[in-house]
Amino acid sequence: MALINTLRNKMGKFIVAAVAIAIMSFVLADLLGPNSSLMGGGNDVGEIAGHDVSLKEFQNTVQERENNYILNFNRQATERERPTLRQQAWDLLITQYAFEKQYDEVGVTVTDEEVWDMLQGKNINPSLQQAFTNPETGQYDREQFLSYLQQLPNLDPNAQVRWELFKKDLGPGRRRLKYENLLLNTNYVTKAEAMKEYSAQNDVAEVKYLYVPFYAISDSSITVSDSELNTYYNEHKEQYKVDNTRSLSYVSFDIIPSAADSAFVKEEMQTLKEEFKTVQDDSVFAGLNTDSDAFFGQYHPGILPAQLKANITNLTKGDVRGPYLETEGYKLYKVTDIYEDTVGYAKASHILIKGDDDAARDNARDILKQIKDGASFEAMAREHGTDGTSTKGGDLGWFAKGRMVAEFEKPVFEATSTGLLNDVVKTQFGYHIIRVDELKTNTAYKVATILREVLPSDETINAAYTKADLFANSVEDVASFEAQAAADTVQIGRVSALKPNDRRVSNLGEARQIVQWLFTDASKGSISQVFELDGAYAVAVMTGEIEEGYKSLENVKGEVSIKVKDQKKGEQIIAKLNALSGSLDEKAAAYGEDANVYSSSNLLLSTTSLPSVGFDPEAVGKAFSLKSGETSAPFAGQNGVLIITMENLTVAPEIADYATYKDQIQQRVAGRVGFNIAEAIKENADIKDERYKFY
Repeated sequence: MALINTLRNKMGKFIVAAVAIAIMSFVLADLLGPNSSLMGGGNDVGEIAGHDVSLKEFQNTVQERENNYILNFNRQATERERPTLRQQAWDLLITQYAFEKQYDEVGVTVTDEEVWDMLQGKNINPSLQQAFTNPETGQYDREQFLSYLQQLPNLDPNAQVRWELFKKDLGPGRRRLKYENLLLNTNYVTKAEAMKEYSAQNDVAEVKYLYVPFYAISDSSITVSDSELNTYYNEHKEQYKVDNTRSLSYVSFDIIPSAADSAFVKEEMQTLKEEFKTVQDDSVFAGLNTDSDAFFGQYHPGILPAQLKANITNLTKGDVRGPYLETEGYKLYKVTDIYEDTVGYAKASHILIKGDDDAARDNARDILKQIKDGASFEAMAREHGTDGTSTKGGDLGWFAKGRMVAEFEKPVFEATSTGLLNDVVKTQFGYHIIRVDELKTNTAYKVATILREVLPSDETINAAYTKADLFANSVEDVASFEAQAAADTVQIGRVSALKPNDRRVSNLGEARQIVQWLFTDASKGSISQVFELDGAYAVAVMTGEIEEGYKSLENVKGEVSIKVKDQKKGEQIIAKLNALSGSLDEKAAAYGEDANVYSSSNLLLSTTSLPSVGFDPEAVGKAFSLKSGETSAPFAGQNGVLIITMENLTVAPEIADYATYKDQIQQRVAGRVGFNIAEAIKENADIKDERYKFY
């Protein structure tokens, strides 16, 4: 006993010391971590229009969104929903510090009187109108709203909070609307613009064009110098403007249940099966022992579980069938009752020939005769059927009595044998060729179901982790990562252009912790720790980074090279075409098989493509710049070189009123105003988003 007490005392001191060391390590890690204020990390999640957004301020805004979510949906947000709420919180802060700054500069305000007007005046808020609309009159009911306000102090506290939040949002919402309307009302469409829109939609060109695609010249025959690449890159640099992104490669080790895991569950189910046979409260027993919410149901033959349907002829009350390995796991079924339902069911197929005249009837009877003579019912249904079942060979499946129109239902439910009905059946939809697939039955089944998912055991999980850990500890850079993956025959996933706030990583799905590591701890060549994901362990290596600004020429060299080669191909093709004479057909013949001549008789300026050429708005514009009978010089388009002849241009006649086209332009512009304003304000607010350091 003395020995035991001595050990207990010494072990107690050892445990206290170990816990103290662990706590100190945790505290030091927090103080000395990348986001620690001691190490210069700070506690800001970003900057908006010169305002530093602290972590605390952001968390408070997020908490408001989460509270609002609880009020609206009566539950906490899930982990999958929280990122959306955090984004909403960030957008609210952008509105507060970037948008409202713009409102102040132009003097946009919302007075208390305006808020009152939206609640009780002449300009009732649309949401309020919808909530207090009288269903009998379809009109806003002011008395109903005032009654609600009188009862509000006695309502549930959540209802009171919801009302306060609604009132709180009225002013900012109206302020945003007034600001947008201020800019929207500066838009003006001239008559000239409307006439141009009218012409673009109604002038019709008949054109003929010779087309030589760039791919007619092989890439291998074109050489491109570094200076040519640099020149093109510098001239088109704005096309390569990007946000800060990083790239990585990864390997994953799936956590998949083993054969032993499956055998273990099956053995459990065999034991459970014997108990399932003897219990009296079948549904209660199933509910207590299943991994699914659906453990008891009533079925007619058409919707019985597949394993029971396959044995429907020998099912008896009390039967316990299984365990069957299905998609969700192993299942046991117990037939708790077989009874006669008040509703009957039958199964049939049909071919519908629409129409109610003699021609439709004769056509249907002719098809029926062909089927009787040996033609496939399904094939005839696909060929001649005129409703949605035609693609399924006419199969209607099982249906309850009363679901079909009486003329169709009667012969099906009165049939005494399966097969084709002797004659076609007329209904309000047309003439039907009907095949009874299963006779009418009132037999129904009550079935209790137990599902056990096959989950990976601790041994399986540990084995997957060990593989991932061994891999992570055997590599130190990109080269060794690639080599080890090849040696282990593990497939490498590659992902580029990941942004700091991304949450998904290619086939890994939700992998926020990998993205956070990539932007907070990693540098090029860094190997990650083992990440535990949903159903897998993963190891990643950072392979590159593109700083905010412009992609380097090295990063877009392949893309630029294609563009420069196309330019040089275009020059060669144009030179060859310029040396030829004659009509388009004669030039095409002289050029060779790579040149083809096409035509279009209804080309509109509002279109952006040419038949057989593809997307090429410049070519369409070139065509409409020509006069009737005029032919263009060879020019390089998006995909190749063209020569266009304007054979005839039919100019739409002038009309008295262009208001319709003016309205079209106005609506198009108005539809973009809100978005364009938001993007312009954000772009000029110098937003620095560093939420990825914390989430």
